[in-house]
Amino acid sequence: MAFFRNSTVNLLNLHYGLHAIAMYGGGAFYAVYLLKAGVPMALVLGALALILAGRFIIRPAIVPLSVRYGMRPLLIAGTLIAALQYPLLAMVDGVGVTLFALIFVAAVSDTFYWTTYHAYFATVGDQEHRGHQIGAREAIVAGVSIVSPIATGWMLVTVGPGAAFGVSAAAQVICAIPLLWTPNVAVAREKPGAFKAALPGVLLFVADGWIAIGYVFVWQLGMFLALGESFVAYGGALAIAGAVGAVCGLALGRFIDAGHGMRAVVLSVAVLAFVTLLRAAAVNDPVLAVIANALGAFVPTVYAPTLMTAVYNLAKAAPCTLRFHVATEGGWDAGGSAGCLTAAGLVALGVPLAICILLSLFGVVASFLLLRRYYASRSFA
Repeated sequence: MAFFRNSTVNLLNLHYGLHAIAMYGGGAFYAVYLLKAGVPMALVLGALALILAGRFIIRPAIVPLSVRYGMRPLLIAGTLIAALQYPLLAMVDGVGVTLFALIFVAAVSDTFYWTTYHAYFATVGDQEHRGHQIGAREAIVAGVSIVSPIATGWMLVTVGPGAAFGVSAAAQVICAIPLLWTPNVAVAREKPGAFKAALPGVLLFVADGWIAIGYVFVWQLGMFLALGESFVAYGGALAIAGAVGAVCGLALGRFIDAGHGMRAVVLSVAVLAFVTLLRAAAVNDPVLAVIANALGAFVPTVYAPTLMTAVYNLAKAAPCTLRFHVATEGGWDAGGSAGCLTAAGLVALGVPLAICILLSLFGVVASFLLLRRYYASRSFA
């Protein structure tokens, strides 16, 4: 398997697998814990919008810092700062100072982490094996997502939020260790045309950010309510989804690398649209909610390789990979923040959660059109 010969990508995927312990542990309970801690649903979505808006404001600082220090130190810094979110999350009690501190720390850590992570992965990865390498990453994540959410749900009930989110914080710190053996990547002081070259990636991420609002954030809240606001049941539903996703992580990446990008676009977007519709129908039915969430496990294993193969290859071909991802992540923040505010407003007006989930379909259509244009221009069958 030639795609495993890149030791830096292997270390980066190991890092991401460890990061997923926190992401699918404390991270997966983020919104629902805020709801349980007394934050009204509209304000939970408003808090997420503020995090994304904060990321958008902070993100331009990444370029001069990366020019001075390189990408890897900023990636490590973002990884470690992210660990501070979880103790703060455990201390939230309604709307107050702790919630706003959490919003600030999350905005800073996410800005440092996701911008440099995507730029770093795009730089050190291999274009000819991109789908395989992303597929391997998603397979690792799917495996972790079986154990982490059910363990976190059990700990929240039995030993409390301090311990449960403390484990996520520890995992977040530990996942920085593999990065110590990866090379730094320098960033040029000036790269004319870098941001202009990022426009296709920006549009893809605006669409993806909008998709996440109904498909991920509103759905998590809806499923939590459908399951009787039980942390254990919620974690169990996430674990079932992880088990389903673990069996198909490498399949589509191999399919894309074989030159079937256009077919992958149709398959991945069709799955995404179907699951979105199913989730909208399932918000008041606990059994259907578990099924809809389990079927959602197919989405990251088919959609993520299709989307991120395009984005990473565009980034590597751009004049500056880091500036490309500063722009594209800004697009994700813009799409996600606008979607969160829209959903928050609808919830405050008493609009059913099913309608808020269906908002994601606008992003699904946009993503399909943009991905089809990318793969068609590269003569993928």
